[in-house]
Amino acid sequence: MKDNSKLLNFTKGLWKENPILVTMLGLCPTLAITYKVENALGMGLAVLFVLVMSNLIISLIRHIVPDEIRIPIFIVVIATFVSIVEMVMEAFVPDLFERMSLFISLIVVNCIILGRAEAFASKHNWLDSILDALGMALGFTLVLIVISLIREVLGTGSITIWGNLAINFNKNNSPFFSNFFVSPPAAFIILGLILAGSKAINAAKAAREVKSK
Repeated sequence: MKDNSKLLNFTKGLWKENPILVTMLGLCPTLAITYKVENALGMGLAVLFVLVMSNLIISLIRHIVPDEIRIPIFIVVIATFVSIVEMVMEAFVPDLFERMSLFISLIVVNCIILGRAEAFASKHNWLDSILDALGMALGFTLVLIVISLIREVLGTGSITIWGNLAINFNKNNSPFFSNFFVSPPAAFIILGLILAGSKAINAAKAAREVKSK
């Protein structure tokens, strides 16, 4: 039973409580940076690091933090790890950092991270908090990657995985690919279609469960 609860802490963020598909959090970077797979990977890794580390620290200090000032302390903890991410990205991937610096900074007040700190890490032990963070961050990252794959492939006919590592499907300049898909309106449309698809899957699953009873 204990192992099942720990597995649930990890898997719930992948689908059942996915930050984007279910709670609709983190939409600002979801819509803004997903015109390239490289951006999605970069944001996902940044959120993964900040969420895991902040959940860990907040869980460890939860018994000594006064309730009255817990939110400011949570923000300071999160901001510390965001600053580390910014310095590392600026040093090692400056081009990626230049494109995403605004959204990396906004991780400090990202509702996914602050929400998990308040709703979960401040009430659970460090291991459960890490598992929760891993699941939520991976769920967030997977949706970013799916959206960016659709937008980049349909928009440019290529996939920019990281730096110069790319796959080009549009060697003959096919009219099938359109710059519209890397524009902001396309981000809303594609996200909406993905949300509709996830709702349909959940509804079908619920219907099957009702029939089985």
